[in-house]
Amino acid sequence: MQFTPLIIAHIAAAGGALAFGAATLLMRKGTRAHKLFGRTWVVLMAATSLVSFGIRSNGAFSWIHLLSVVVLAALAASIYAVLKGNVRAHRRGMTYTYIGLVIAGAFTLLPGRRLGDLLWTALA
Repeated sequence: MQFTPLIIAHIAAAGGALAFGAATLLMRKGTRAHKLFGRTWVVLMAATSLVSFGIRSNGAFSWIHLLSVVVLAALAASIYAVLKGNVRAHRRGMTYTYIGLVIAGAFTLLPGRRLGDLLWTALA
């Protein structure tokens, strides 16, 4: 089981996004801290998505890369919404994107996946 620099970068960005996203969702909205954490979260999510395009099985893209496209589109739409003053659409888009991150992270822990195998081997 090999962890390439791209995979490590992907894991680091996703882990940072999990932490910053949770903090951003829990803090008071509209504050300078919320905006700073939110921008950091967006950068980490974009990095997670963009780096994923370099991670391929057998040199080909898989269906999972569609999630990266969806994430990039959702981030852009949510940023556009808040810039236009549509806070409700912004909140909904960012919340659903974060939930998607949590679900995707949970699936990486299944047996047969690199992180899952690492985790289950360590616990055995």
